[in-house]
Amino acid sequence: MRLTLVVAVAVLAASTLSSASSSYVVPTTTLAAQTSNNTSAANTFTTQSNDNRGAGNISKVDVHTLLYPGATTKVYAHMVLWFGQSDHMNIGYSETNPAQAQSQIDDMVSRGIDGVIIDWYGPGNTIDQATQYVMAAAESHPGFTFAIMIDQGAIEWYSCSGCTPQQALVNDLQYIEKTYFTSPAYMTINGQPMVTNFNVSLSYPSVDWTAANATLSTHPTYIFQNNSGFTNILTDGSYSWVMPTTTDYGMSYLASFYDAGMAYPSEQTVGATYKGFNDTLASWGSNRIMGQQCGQTWLETFSKLNSMYSAGKPLPYLQLVTWNDYEEATEIESGIDNCVTLTGSVAANSLQWTLNGNENTVDHYTVYISSDGQNLMPLTDVATGISSLNLCGFPIPNGNYQLFVQAVGKPNLANRITGATSYTATCVAPQPTPPPTPAPTPTLSLSFSAAPVSLTIPAGMAGSLTVTAKLQSGSLNSPIALSCSGIPSTLNCSFSPATITPGSSSASSTLTISTTTAAATKPPQPKKFVPILAGWLLPFGLVGVGFLGKGSRKRGIQALALCGVIGLGMIGASCGSVRNVQTASAAVATPASYSITINGSSSASQLSTTVNVIVQ
Repeated sequence: MRLTLVVAVAVLAASTLSSASSSYVVPTTTLAAQTSNNTSAANTFTTQSNDNRGAGNISKVDVHTLLYPGATTKVYAHMVLWFGQSDHMNIGYSETNPAQAQSQIDDMVSRGIDGVIIDWYGPGNTIDQATQYVMAAAESHPGFTFAIMIDQGAIEWYSCSGCTPQQALVNDLQYIEKTYFTSPAYMTINGQPMVTNFNVSLSYPSVDWTAANATLSTHPTYIFQNNSGFTNILTDGSYSWVMPTTTDYGMSYLASFYDAGMAYPSEQTVGATYKGFNDTLASWGSNRIMGQQCGQTWLETFSKLNSMYSAGKPLPYLQLVTWNDYEEATEIESGIDNCVTLTGSVAANSLQWTLNGNENTVDHYTVYISSDGQNLMPLTDVATGISSLNLCGFPIPNGNYQLFVQAVGKPNLANRITGATSYTATCVAPQPTPPPTPAPTPTLSLSFSAAPVSLTIPAGMAGSLTVTAKLQSGSLNSPIALSCSGIPSTLNCSFSPATITPGSSSASSTLTISTTTAAATKPPQPKKFVPILAGWLLPFGLVGVGFLGKGSRKRGIQALALCGVIGLGMIGASCGSVRNVQTASAAVATPASYSITINGSSSASQLSTTVNVIVQ
């Protein structure tokens, strides 16, 4: 039972990891696509003894990236169209197949090539037929152009019967004008169609190009050959070529040619780059060999022109020598071997790789990740000079994967890819189980009021009203503290109780508002008039006694009467003053009105309501 449980847990864990890796990896290519033939060379074409590389996977990085910064150079591939004929090497395809022509032009476009210059052998033969297929394929790619190079063979072998070289040249030019100049894909320079030649002027120096040109309705731009081409009659410029008999891989020749072109700034200079030369397998070969140096010859030809041209002094045109001359081993259609190998490994969460060979043939590295070892997702590109990658820098879920590193070659050089490297990702920390989401708190809605809203209180008295907090929704179990604000010093507020708790219904408190006696001047009190009267009467009594003691009884009585009258008058005056004071203290004060705010404060809410208090 315990063993079964362990197995079940292991299966579940593996299933979880597999699910994580499958959800992260979204393949955009396959291992087969990154290792199989991706060129227009025949799949059956294998590596030859003259160092032509067999069909395989090569770099499709734009060829312009090999040029100096800011280059606007138009890049053309030189193309031969005789393969498939019995007197030429079998390379696995025929040039008279329209599908092959389309495949070749598609491949050129994928490498950033701007056009093709066709080595042409005159009208009415299989090469002319193949040229028309190339023209149709070029027309399917707007912006891609083609041009005709008249080979000396067009004069020597395929000219009209009994024609002189001059008449053969005229016939060829007139045919080209009628058949090819009219194509929207035909190459032009300064608005005129371009025509060049291979060894026609060198083999037939007596040919009059000016006379031949006069027979045309459309006068083309003529590009001749080598340094002397810049001084040829009717010339508009010249092109360079591969020189296999030199001992410095043609570097001195190229330097001399570019110097010659710079001496004629008004003419067109067409540079040359090549991978090498080897004619040992050609039926006409003379054992001329210029080694490829595992791609270094190709790169050196670019370095030479880059050392002499710049954005401020541009090279207008460049010819790649050649696209598909397999017999002289200059072809780049199947790619150029850079002789590198690549291995990869993983240590912890670091991917590492080792390149054996010249890294200057590599454009960059691409790292792929896979769940099954066949379907690949690009993880990142890495610059040359770097040979490791921290895998924890990517959001790779914990799980099992296969990793691949591809050394992507510089333009037209071979791509190399490592074998599968197993990787178990452990970078992502286990995520804690989130706590349950609490139930939403009901919305609190609370009314706060006082009744009555207006209260009249006689001076010196008190009045009361009821303050109520009532729940409309939710509940409130925290107490609400009650208080007054805006109350004058002549009034007092008191709540009973001082706090209320509505709970889920309502709660009330009685508010008592009482008046207070303000400090005032004490009104004058009535004097006790008996002592005052006695004071007044005392002199009269004394006088009276005097009179009585000295006079007759009758005169005494008269004097007492007089004193009585005077005393009554004084008493009346005193009584009148007392009555006036009493009347003033009984005057009624004017009523006062006050707006008092009743506040309710709790941890959940702040409440208030207003009442009007009138004191009479």
